[in-house]
Amino acid sequence: MYSFLDRYRDAGLLLLRIGFGVAFMVHGIPKLMGGPEKWKALGGAMATLGVTFAPTLWGLCAALSETVGGLLLMLGLFFRPACIVLAFTMAVALNMHVSKGDPFRVYSHALEDGIVFLSLILIGPGKYALKWPRK
Repeated sequence: MYSFLDRYRDAGLLLLRIGFGVAFMVHGIPKLMGGPEKWKALGGAMATLGVTFAPTLWGLCAALSETVGGLLLMLGLFFRPACIVLAFTMAVALNMHVSKGDPFRVYSHALEDGIVFLSLILIGPGKYALKWPRK
């Protein structure tokens, strides 16, 4: 019944990429601009995985993954590597919230975003993307 919508599949992926990309850039830019104190607090989440060294570096990596990853997601450039990094960032956030005993309503955002990124790794960026390398 809705098979006519199949011709808009790539437009749907573009809309999804732009929406999630903008959202992650909006979340990531303040973290990136927060400087070393913010990065150290953010990177402290790695301790829940047993990684206790260089929390400032890990926090910077998380802020960059959200900011640059969001931009790459929107453009469809280095799409799958960007989704892998974003999925890992969401896995760390999810693990941190669950290990703190936070309720589902707190960690559901990281869980849902992680599922979307894992799905996008499998689906790909669609036709309307700046793919590299070109096929």
